[in-house]
Amino acid sequence: MQGAPPPADKRIAFEGDAFRSFPQIRWSLSHMRELTATVNVRRGPGAPSALENHDRTSEIEALVFSDTNGRSRGFDEALFDTYTDGILVLHRGRIVYERYLGALERHRPHACHSVTKSYAGTLAAAFMHEGLLDDSKLIPYYLPELQGSGWADATLRQVMDMQTGLAHTEVYADEKSDLWEYARACGFRPRLAGYEGPQTVCDYLQTIRSKTSHGGPFNYLTINTEILAWVMARAMGHSFAKLLQDRLWGPLGCEDDAYIIVDSAGMPMAGGGLSTSLRDLSRFGKLMLCEGTCEGCPQLRSLRTSRTAAILLCVQMAIPTGASGG
Repeated sequence: MQGAPPPADKRIAFEGDAFRSFPQIRWSLSHMRELTATVNVRRGPGAPSALENHDRTSEIEALVFSDTNGRSRGFDEALFDTYTDGILVLHRGRIVYERYLGALERHRPHACHSVTKSYAGTLAAAFMHEGLLDDSKLIPYYLPELQGSGWADATLRQVMDMQTGLAHTEVYADEKSDLWEYARACGFRPRLAGYEGPQTVCDYLQTIRSKTSHGGPFNYLTINTEILAWVMARAMGHSFAKLLQDRLWGPLGCEDDAYIIVDSAGMPMAGGGLSTSLRDLSRFGKLMLCEGTCEGCPQLRSLRTSRTAAILLCVQMAIPTGASGG
């Protein structure tokens, strides 16, 4: 994507879905805002919170290991072998290693896909701790539109714990999986010619039905996080993006704006639409490590005693090139 304009055979566009293919995806994952509709998550007017540096690059890059073929590889070689876009390592709250490759730069947000779920779960846990959400309530208590859906008899806690018995498949390698219909409704994937499916994520969620009773085994389904974000938006009167901005991005002292993919109705994609810089992602990780405390961030103290379901606190730090979700 270099040139003014880039040559026709080098352009990366949202239409046709080629932006998800290799090598295009190496550019796409740090330029999602240029491909589809997004909403901003502002960092706020204050100075960014401090991240102390304790550089140990030479020690880390001196690490040597054997790969699956028995070959000796250096740490820096592995970054190129795995098409790493960027990596930041915190040790005891200090940056010990930071490197950007491919199309990524320090202040450029990178798609973090399902890490978005961790932000949604953390917000929900804080709101429940503050008494603003009740995890024993059935989903239609907050969203009457879902009375006839698969969530009609699901509690908010079952949604957070992903213990819902929904008739929905999430298989990333299967183009016929229900996951991709959801992605098209969210604005995460282009719509094919003649598409007549749901136009928004809320439209899509209302089509989901149940397959088994809720409260059974853990079943990872991204659409549960969309329900969680919809509940928060309805109960708090603000979108998921605004809640992130006011309750996390500003108080954490993030140094860069983030952004989230939105559908045609402006609903943020809470299941995997967030893009953020590595340094700001590390601030969130540090918040989790410190059990909800943050130096100089009294607004976040309520997170200390709040707890989210394990799936929503699981931060997926590495997204392989070519992955389209997860």
